[in-house]
Amino acid sequence: MGIKENCRNELRAAVRQLSDRCIYSASKWAAEQLVGIEQDPAKYTPSHTRFQRGSSSIRRRFRTATEAAFTSTPAAGVSHVATSPVLEDDNEAIDSDFYLLAKSYFDCREYRRATHVLRDQTGKKAVFLRCYALFLAGEKRKEEEMIELEGPLGKNDIVNHELVSIERELSTLRKNGNIDSFTLYLYGLVLKQKGSDNLARTVLVESVNSYPWNWSAWSELQSLCTTSETLNSLNLNNHWMKDFFLAYAYQELRMHSESLVKYENLQGTFSFSNYIQAQIAKAQYSLREFEQVEVIFEELLRNDPYRIEDMDMYSNVLYAKECFSALSYLAHRVFLTDKYRPESCCIIGNYYSLKGQHEKSVMYFRRALKLNKNYLSAWTLMGHEYVEMKNTPAAVDAYRRAVDINPCDYRAWYGLGQAYEMMGMPFYALHYFKKSVFLQPSDSRLWIAMAQCFETEQLHMLEEAIKCYRRAANCNDREAIALHQLAKLHAELGRSDEAAFYYKKDLEIMEAEEREGPNLVEALMFLARYYKAQKRFEDAEVYCTRLLDYSGPEKETAKSLLRGIRYEMDVEHLPP
Repeated sequence: MGIKENCRNELRAAVRQLSDRCIYSASKWAAEQLVGIEQDPAKYTPSHTRFQRGSSSIRRRFRTATEAAFTSTPAAGVSHVATSPVLEDDNEAIDSDFYLLAKSYFDCREYRRATHVLRDQTGKKAVFLRCYALFLAGEKRKEEEMIELEGPLGKNDIVNHELVSIERELSTLRKNGNIDSFTLYLYGLVLKQKGSDNLARTVLVESVNSYPWNWSAWSELQSLCTTSETLNSLNLNNHWMKDFFLAYAYQELRMHSESLVKYENLQGTFSFSNYIQAQIAKAQYSLREFEQVEVIFEELLRNDPYRIEDMDMYSNVLYAKECFSALSYLAHRVFLTDKYRPESCCIIGNYYSLKGQHEKSVMYFRRALKLNKNYLSAWTLMGHEYVEMKNTPAAVDAYRRAVDINPCDYRAWYGLGQAYEMMGMPFYALHYFKKSVFLQPSDSRLWIAMAQCFETEQLHMLEEAIKCYRRAANCNDREAIALHQLAKLHAELGRSDEAAFYYKKDLEIMEAEEREGPNLVEALMFLARYYKAQKRFEDAEVYCTRLLDYSGPEKETAKSLLRGIRYEMDVEHLPP
């Protein structure tokens, strides 16, 4: 049996198990990957397959690994180990009538009633459902208290009061060896909320090693791996689910190229997985390859027209490219599909922001946060809107909430730096810019922002600014700011040779991109004067001649320089 058939059988059984255990998000994820596996052409003719997308150009572009390459050991040392997803059932220890009643209460979100029904049941499934229901009841009460005490967007310092009792019971079960993988997952979740990160990692590793198909457990484990060292220290069994986990973890650790390679390898087996397509788009978005990201999302919408997950990222791309009509269409589409999803509100907020209606934009971002107070993008984008509205205290508060949720979000740190710079506090701004470039050292915009902060009157640290501009120039500075600023700073410091080098380099790029503007004129003017001072009259004459094509004072200056150049050339040719 090939790897695809193994994956298909395992995922099919996993969907049933996860749904039975009420872990619906993991069940949905597994079902999406199940559908994403390419059907065996020997068993399914094209007329009977459900999805006919294999010939898509974007699939061919990103499907770089063959099936043979996937079945061998990937770069990270992960190989596929076929295992059976069927767990030992403990039905003899469960009163099925009580279990079905409790599960019905659980599905109706009557968590305490479900807990009460299973109070005397000792089977593993019953224990899991009872503890999980109690955990969710505590979470529900925590949300209610937060709204009552602080408002829907207030500080979240209220705790789940059920954690202590759940931890005590699950700790005893684990010590006695009477605990299954799902209950281990719940135990890890409880430990994480209590701040016991090391033990939580250990317990979650036990859970995924015992039952690898619970994506919710992998997701919680990833959130506890904040460094590559922590990730590499995990003692995980070899399994194809580990590839999904590593690809996701690499992405969260900003190792975008490694993540992209992993997802492209997985695509060799899960050829029709929309999830993998979306993750590839995320990795390329982080690498600022917006054109390819747009192509992927367009195909995703063709294949799955009612999809809302990850579409907020697509809206960010359309916003950056100022595609009014496409963003308007996307906002209208998600509004009709499900307007009360955080992603939908974020997309509509982006649409109003692009139109310049910042008050309406903030209203939709706040609506997104009422639906999910931990929705990171909404906090960051709302901070951007407050910056546009010159409401810097509100912007600072929004950015701080974003970094409280995810301290590794470089956009929020960058936003804080911008806000403090607007308030005329460059020392604070510099602190936050340094945090942002530490998290995203390959983004030229962050280096430029930090360099401009060094240039302010209060700091005036020009040497440090030059170092930052150099880093920006080496990080694919698409806005072409760094080279010009390097030239200006060297000229200001009297380093004519270095200034000429950077002006010439900047001029070459502007010519290649056919850009006009004051930067071009400034570069021509400096180089004309520089070469005249160096007695390289022919080069100076070339730049002066080019300046004659412009109207204004630069043309008159060029004429004056040409007269001086020709006079000096005549003097040089006079006999001694």
